[in-house]
Amino acid sequence: MNRYCFQLRVDPAHLDEYRRRHAAVWPEMLRALEAAGWDNYSLFLRPDGLLIGYVESEHPFERLQEAMARTEVNQRWQAEMAPLFVDLEGTPDSGLLLLEEVFHLDDQLADIREA
Repeated sequence: MNRYCFQLRVDPAHLDEYRRRHAAVWPEMLRALEAAGWDNYSLFLRPDGLLIGYVESEHPFERLQEAMARTEVNQRWQAEMAPLFVDLEGTPDSGLLLLEEVFHLDDQLADIREA
């Protein structure tokens, strides 16, 4: 299972709206994410607008993005969400910064158990 983490920045003036929209994501968007292979997907938001996303998948991250980009519901969702972000060129799903994983407890525990 691959683990991916990414960051974006929500405009602090729009934090309440961002939270409101994610409290009740459109059912068709949820189904599209599931069908595209977005497993164990979470978003975390800091009070200054830093947004961290985490997702697990059997697929490469690019494939997850491409699968969603092909859906009409994602195109609508991204268009509606884009005004809530800062420092964004394009849509939120194309402007995210993928972060490098540098530590995973389970991986290192497995290594020392095998030794």
